Amino acid sequence: MPNATTRPKRTRRHRRAQREDAVRNELVSRSLESAQQCLFSQDYGTAFVHYLLALNLAPALKDFANESFRFTLFQWTDELDSLGRIQDLFNCYEQAMELFPVDEVIVNSMGEHLFRMGFRDEAAGHFYKALKLRPDFPEAKENFYRVANWLVERWHFLMLNDHGRNHKYQLAIKKAVEGGCSSVLDIGTGTGILGMCAKMAGAAEVYACELSKTMYELACEVLSANGMADSIKIVHLKSLDMKIPKDIPNRVSLVVTETVDAGLFGEGIIETLIHAWKHLLLPPPNTQQPLSSPSQTGRVIPAGATVFGVAVQCREIRRQHRLCVSSVGGLDLSAVGQIYSPVSCLADTEDSTEPYTTERLSRLRGGYIQLTQPFTALDIDFNNVQELEGLCSREMMQLRLCVTQEGVLDALAVWFQLHLDQDNHLSTGPQEDTCWEQAIYPIQSPFNTVKCGDEILVEVSCKDSYLRLCCAAIMRDGHTFRLYNVTPKILTTNPEAELCCALAGLQTNQEKPSCTFMLESAEIALLNNTAYHNSFQRAMSKLLVSLKSTRRSQQSDSELDPIYVLDVSEGFSVLSLIAAQLGFDPSEDKQISPGLVQAYSSVEKEHHQTMLRLLAKGNGVLESTLEFWLSHVEDDSAVLQRPATEKLWSAIILDCIETCGLIRQKLLEKATLGFCEHFRCLLEDGGQIFPERIVIHGMLVESDTLLRESAVQGTEPTLGFNIAPFINQFTVPVHVFLDLSTLECTHLSEAVELFALDLMNSTVNYTGREVKVRVNTSGKVTAIAFWYQIHLDSEQSVSTFSEDSHWKQAAVVLQQPLTVSRGEWVKLSIQLHKSSISITAVKEEGLGADDVIGEAEPVTSDS
Repeated sequence: MPNATTRPKRTRRHRRAQREDAVRNELVSRSLESAQQCLFSQDYGTAFVHYLLALNLAPALKDFANESFRFTLFQWTDELDSLGRIQDLFNCYEQAMELFPVDEVIVNSMGEHLFRMGFRDEAAGHFYKALKLRPDFPEAKENFYRVANWLVERWHFLMLNDHGRNHKYQLAIKKAVEGGCSSVLDIGTGTGILGMCAKMAGAAEVYACELSKTMYELACEVLSANGMADSIKIVHLKSLDMKIPKDIPNRVSLVVTETVDAGLFGEGIIETLIHAWKHLLLPPPNTQQPLSSPSQTGRVIPAGATVFGVAVQCREIRRQHRLCVSSVGGLDLSAVGQIYSPVSCLADTEDSTEPYTTERLSRLRGGYIQLTQPFTALDIDFNNVQELEGLCSREMMQLRLCVTQEGVLDALAVWFQLHLDQDNHLSTGPQEDTCWEQAIYPIQSPFNTVKCGDEILVEVSCKDSYLRLCCAAIMRDGHTFRLYNVTPKILTTNPEAELCCALAGLQTNQEKPSCTFMLESAEIALLNNTAYHNSFQRAMSKLLVSLKSTRRSQQSDSELDPIYVLDVSEGFSVLSLIAAQLGFDPSEDKQISPGLVQAYSSVEKEHHQTMLRLLAKGNGVLESTLEFWLSHVEDDSAVLQRPATEKLWSAIILDCIETCGLIRQKLLEKATLGFCEHFRCLLEDGGQIFPERIVIHGMLVESDTLLRESAVQGTEPTLGFNIAPFINQFTVPVHVFLDLSTLECTHLSEAVELFALDLMNSTVNYTGREVKVRVNTSGKVTAIAFWYQIHLDSEQSVSTFSEDSHWKQAAVVLQQPLTVSRGEWVKLSIQLHKSSISITAVKEEGLGADDVIGEAEPVTSDS
């Protein structure tokens, strides 16, 4: 029989629940109302708290309030970011993702904040999750591609596709293991391929370490997929931090590694191996006891290396590291003295990050000329710990190279041969079919012409764990000309005499300063692009004549209003100064009066501003007509505003194309979302945006090189190991920094116009387009290569695919190559989103010219 008191108790609970529901609903309603009021007053922090309360109490309202909640979250976290309240920012995102765990927009936004703050591994995880939630989410896709370049560098694909390299490592490891090396440590394991080689060879114990979190997690997946997760222990550590027995139980008999870069020592292999010999490896074989068992002694693969070099002449290297022209766009550049890049072989050079850069010599535009015979710079034994420890304290070695070919000394090109063991060797030489680039030590001195019979004095050292090769001097006819200094001088043993000589030079040649300035390599290459600057000068001159004529017809007073020019280019730019000089120089047109132009530059760095001031003075431009715009605005977001309350800009100069071959980030988004209209509102009638139009040209190409650089091609190059599906997750479809004139590829079509972007009239812009391209050579379309025609105005334009261009080209690599025959048509669908371009290609079966959606007209590469 039921308890008589049960029914009344249920009633009381029911009534209490009703009252609680009413109170909750009232609280939710008031919180939502308060959130809206706070949004109206831009109190985003309080609005966020109200939304959290309301949506936690009433989860059913999440879909209804999703958009408003997102907006509030993004506004509030941006505010927290600007205030430096980083922990509060991440707390807000954690609370938001508890409410909306599968909201791809919030997850992606969290990743963007992480990426900006340098947490690339964590950012990649959020971008990847956002893509899993919504595979067609363009923002997440673009962000993932961007971070993938940081986390898995492109050389991983080339290296894994290099079957010759992988096979030789496999042979050396197999020989060592079969010879008695039973315990193996793979340092810097990457995908784990060398560790797996050791296990397959029969090693009893295999360990691996990897510092990168992304590569560590990727290696764990690879080991599992290949059935070795339980037999290879991998730790997420730098080898220098590994300890016995915490990380590995005992010292090992074999260390395998490829922690080398193009300059051999740049990845820290010397420090790595010294630590390994002292803390992780068994002792080396005792020469007094040659019969000691390999399992009781230690060894390293590679066993050693030999470094080679050659002096070269190369125009492409020269124009990236040394100013090669005396004037651009009518500007005399001599007023700033010498300009050099930050790449220097001198150990005490300020601001130098590395003594060398890297290039694939076989792909340099214009090629290179060897000025000497190849020479041996260094031999190193990785199995000799005393030799490793003494390398950095080793006395500087001097080599004399006999010049065998007259020319310009632009650089020392350096490569090496890795001696894996006595039988297996890997060369990174320029003539080898290898995944490696060569190290380039550029010559900064203006004294660089050599003749047959000259001798080049090269100093070889290993300071700061970098291999340094420095061309110290050129010896000719009994004289020694030093190359350390910017200006050449006869070598003397009297320091006082040298100082007096230098002072005398300063006193007698004051008009030509002996100062030097450093620019990034890309900035020097831009400055060497005379065609671009001269075209800009002509376009700007035409605009000034037009504006001057308009002012004369509209203004009765004798003094005309200034013409305001704003240059918002990235990095160092002289375009504003070219415009200012045109206001003073009547040589172009007698109608242009002195002082007409008031130019503003957006350069920020002090030495950039100093250079522009010196150039202005040296070219007769009054200092008052050149100003630095960022000193006039409160923050970067206010850069695009009027020059004065009652004034408008006459010209705005944009730096639209990055050196790598892509449209500058955010420009596409702005151009299609009213950015240009905002510019137009800041322009006077008849004013101009430079450039006014950008046209993307492209062609169908077949290139195995691009495929190998894009993704691992199956299991054959990786010795049968299943690696491709895991590392190919980090494939980036757009390849940059290409030189199509030297890339190994077959052109399958003519160059055609793919896309156009109008910066003067955004209403005609679009985000997608389809064009039809006719195949003129049978083959496989593996990529669509593209470049730009930059139209400064209706008459002046420059191509980023010209011989003098400092810009590189780019290509979109197709996920699946497309087999085509001559005469067939391929339909390309081009989409531009923010700063990214995507292209898909399909073969049009059985269509004729009348069926074309938008047939692309062929264009010439230099048009």
